Amino acid sequence: MKYKLEDEIKRFNKFQKVLLGSKADNLPSEIEINIRKYAKYLLKQGSVTEKRELLGNLRSRLTYKDKIITLVKEA
Repeated sequence: MKYKLEDEIKRFNKFQKVLLGSKADNLPSEIEINIRKYAKYLLKQGSVTEKRELLGNLRSRLTYKDKIITLVKEA
């Protein structure tokens, strides 16, 4: 079963609020930062399946040049 990255982030944020007891709503910039941190975490610490799901849900292409990975927006 495939999950969208946004759905997984929402689930994670809900878990984090319950765990930490945070009642404040996240600002859009905080949510974006959480997505970036969560993606980095999955790529470093996640299982092979989680990494494949993350990379499979990207809407952009990845390029690797000079030891730097970048996202290329599709036109």
